[in-house]
Amino acid sequence: MSTHVAVLMGGWSSEREVSLVSGAACAKALQQAGYSVTTVDIQRDMGTLLTRLYPKPDVIFNALHGPYGEDGCMQGFLNIINIPYTHSGVMASAIAMDKPMAKRLFEQVGIPCAKHMMAKRDEVLAGDVMPRPYVIKPTNEGSSVGVKIVLEGDNEGPFTHDDWPYGEDVMVEQFIPGRELTVAVMGDRGALGVTEICTKHKFYDYDAKYVDGGSYHVVPADVPADITAKVKKMAELAHETLGCRGVSRADFRYDDEKGELYILEVNTQPGMTPTSLVPEQAAAADISFPKLVAWMVEEAQCDN
Repeated sequence: MSTHVAVLMGGWSSEREVSLVSGAACAKALQQAGYSVTTVDIQRDMGTLLTRLYPKPDVIFNALHGPYGEDGCMQGFLNIINIPYTHSGVMASAIAMDKPMAKRLFEQVGIPCAKHMMAKRDEVLAGDVMPRPYVIKPTNEGSSVGVKIVLEGDNEGPFTHDDWPYGEDVMVEQFIPGRELTVAVMGDRGALGVTEICTKHKFYDYDAKYVDGGSYHVVPADVPADITAKVKKMAELAHETLGCRGVSRADFRYDDEKGELYILEVNTQPGMTPTSLVPEQAAAADISFPKLVAWMVEEAQCDN
């Protein structure tokens, strides 16, 4: 009898649509790899979820994105009902999603971060809390949801009283000029490669990520060999520092004029469509999409 994998997808975060695409792609690839697959569109009803997960699958493939799906909440639930799941556990998921806390840990192990601070929503509305140019971010969203850049000469603030639904806390970060690099880490296999993300948008925002033609990827990135080696080591260290499992993806800014690298964040559950960054790097390393998701299933576990 083949291993039964339940793919969790959808959810109710701002990244629901992205999750549905990732989940459908992973389910198809898992079937191609020989697994018995059930897809579960998650709603905010744990009783219904328990019913959908009976009889118990052998493994959960967690294709959720955003709050509740990748911030430790779903991971804790799966620990309680004792079904092994893909990706990171409770602690790594929670810390990675909490951008200020993750940066504290990165700085402690010597991974450079852009200058940053926490501010209150009303402080940002009142005027600049940091010299321009700077970036504002929600503290716990993914897919660049809510991220905005404030440049010299901008006449308007980053948001108004009515368009910041992400709570009272705002992360403010120095804008680093240069190029966007990303590195997938595949457990003990380490960094798969380095991709440069190119876009005509002001930065790699939600539309650049998910709208056709919004960006293109250069794999491997056309950067000096020493930068390739350095950013891969930084991604592996970030993965290890947070205690990640399975696959993660670390995003960086590379100031090519100064030769400096800065980590932006670690994604513990990166996008998983066949054209997403992680499968793209895996393919460049001669790992097909079905082989990638099969490896993730075989590595699945609960905490402890």
